[in-house]
Parts: sequence; structure tokens; C-alpha cells
Amino acid sequence: MSRAVARHDEEQVDYGETILSVEGLTKHFSQGSGLLSSIFPKPKVKAVDDVSFDIKKGETLGLVGESGCGKSTLARTVLRLLEPTDGAVYFKGENLAELSGEAVRNHRKDMQMIFQDPQSSLDPRMKVGPIVEEPMKAHGLYEGEREERARELLEKVGLDPHHYNRYPHQFSGGQRQRVNLARALAVNPDFIVCDEPTSALDASIQAQVLNTMRDLQREFGLTYLFISHDLSVIRHISDRVAVMYLGQLVELAETDELFENPQHPYTDALLQSIPVPDPRAEGRRGVLEGDVPSPIDPPSGCRFRTRCPKLIVPAEYDLTDAEWANVRRFVRAVDRRTFEASTGRAIRAEFFADAEPRGDAAAVVDESIEAILEDDWDRAAALLTESFAENSVCAEEKPAYHVEPEYGRGEHFAACHLHRTKRAD
Repeated sequence: MSRAVARHDEEQVDYGETILSVEGLTKHFSQGSGLLSSIFPKPKVKAVDDVSFDIKKGETLGLVGESGCGKSTLARTVLRLLEPTDGAVYFKGENLAELSGEAVRNHRKDMQMIFQDPQSSLDPRMKVGPIVEEPMKAHGLYEGEREERARELLEKVGLDPHHYNRYPHQFSGGQRQRVNLARALAVNPDFIVCDEPTSALDASIQAQVLNTMRDLQREFGLTYLFISHDLSVIRHISDRVAVMYLGQLVELAETDELFENPQHPYTDALLQSIPVPDPRAEGRRGVLEGDVPSPIDPPSGCRFRTRCPKLIVPAEYDLTDAEWANVRRFVRAVDRRTFEASTGRAIRAEFFADAEPRGDAAAVVDESIEAILEDDWDRAAALLTESFAENSVCAEEKPAYHVEPEYGRGEHFAACHLHRTKRAD
């Protein structure tokens, strides 16, 4: 390899040691700006809330979750493209959250990003050679050898060096993403955030780009934070996987452990939703009930509890699994008004035919049915939510547990109270 592509050795972290440590990272957004918003402030959007994880040198941490869960906001906050509201981001032992100005800029050459859209992230007025050289100029690196380095990097990512003078529109989507990859490598970074870099590409091109990224990772000792909503891509490229829901991590484990032994109901639902390429295959699909709550006012305790099929029954009620399942179904139906209120007998037949609650739980259900028959749905919904949903340990405490892994020896974190008997220290 020529001098132009050789890596620098200063401030290097040994392979397998922690290169990035995120502790309690939080990012909240204001809903307005100007004088009126300062006089009449609105609640903030809690895009990322108290997220912690480590990434080791040379590994790929996959970050997966539904659209809007805060993955990209988390990545941009880690890189200090967004100012954190709270928490710390330690890169090579230095807290980036405490740095500003030139100190942050000096770290940018070690931390790069590949964006989701390969078209909009490239300047259409610039040729790809100067695009790749731009980070070198910004950091004052490789004076006098930038063109040579740019050509070699284009070759490293699978492009013809003679395409140096072409414009982005003359490349395919996969080729443009390779240009983005070459640009990210231009300043010899140690850590690259990949924000859904293959989501806009065809499946065959995805595989080519992913294989190129893995080859470059081995050659240059790169560390990736790889964001995607495609679980098959995450499984292909990741060493460990973090699952995110409504601004918080709900599970984190080694790839095989998470895919074969999911310990959070949300992760389980995501895995069940993966399409099976066999029209004869039968089985349940992971279809979640309800909508994702607003990040302005997220649920207390476990944020997934409003959609969780395994919500824990409040301790004060003695209910069987069948009775509790019927109660939860009734609570959801009342909250969304998905049935016609005719008579109390008809309501009980629709929701509690096979298992009707007893004792105090039955009294709550009876009172809510009476409210529904009086056309007071709001009172019924409030009563059911307060008595059942808000009374569960899932609503009262934020979960954080460490589970014994079945595959491998890595740590397995699961934010679910189903593991409350194995609470981490």
C-alpha cells in the first residue's frame, strides 16, 4: 500500500478495547423558537433518552428499530453534529460532550459518517475526485498528494480510478454510495457511523456494498455503528446488535444471541416480522397492536408497555393468563372504541366468554362496562388504564436487566420486567 493510503498510528486504541463509550446520552428538541416559545414553552420532544452502550475497536454494532425511534438522532448526537441535552460520549477516553469549537473539529477526522441517500449527500456540481479530497482539505491533510490518495481510495472501494473526473449523476446508486465510502475514508477515521447506507439500493447491490465495507473494515481496522431497519442486513454485518424503541435501547446482545434468543417482546416482534421467502411457510407474524406513543409524552416505566403483548399483571390482582389476556384486549378496545356498546351481556360475551376476571379486577371491569353503557367512554378508559395498565410494574419502574446468554459469552441486556428476578447490580 502506498504512503497515501497508509494509516496513522498515533492515538490508536488496541483491537478489542473500547473506542467509544456512550453514557446516559439524551437529546431533547424544543417545539418552537422565538419570543413566544420562550414565554409559553411547549413540552420538549424526547428523541433520545438516557442511552448507554460501548463499542470496541474493530467491531460493528448494529442499531435497529422502527422509523422515528431515534436511531439517526442518536448517531448525529454521538458525532456532535447535534448538541447533546445530557450525558457523555467518550471517544478514545475523551468526553466529546464537553468539547467545543476547534477541539470538536480535531476529532472529526477520526469520526466520519456515511449518509442514507447516496444522491443528496454528494454535491452534483463537483466531480467525485474533488468530493473525496474535500475532507483532506478541510483538515489540512495530505498536501500535494490528495489526488493520488483520492484515486487510490476510489480503487479501494471498487471504482475505477479513471472515474476521478466524473460527476455524481454519471454513477449508479451503488457506485455513488461507494464514493461516499471513499470520502469517509479520506481522513483515515477510526470510527464510521453508517446511517442506513444500503436502504436506497437494490438487494444485489446492497450485498456488494456490504462486502466492500467488511473488507475495508478488516484492512483499515475500522469500527462501525451501522444503522438499519433491515434485520437481514444487520445480521449480515454486525458483531453485536442494539434494538431501539421510542428513544431508548430495549435490548443489546451479540448478533447470534439476539436473533436466536430474543429477551424483549419488541425484539421478538421485530424478528417475527421478517418475511420468509417461502409461500408455503405458515406461522404467526409479529404484528404489534396500536401506534407508537408520542415522544413528547412517552409512557412511564417501560416505553413499550402500551403495545406489549406480555404486559405484567398488577400484583394486587389474582388473574390467570387467559383472564389477563382478555382484560388487556378489553382495555385496548375501550381506549380505541373499536366495538359497539349494546348491552353488558354482549360486551362480556365478546371479550370474556372463555375467561372472566374475578374479585377486584371483576369490579373494575363491571364499573367500566356501566360507564360505556352510559356513553362515558372517557371515564371507562381512564378507569381501566389507571387500574390495570398504570398499576403494572411495567409502568412504575424503568426496566434494566442483564440476562444469561445462551449463545456466546457476551453481555445480554434486556429492558423488560419479565427478567425482574435477575436484576443487574
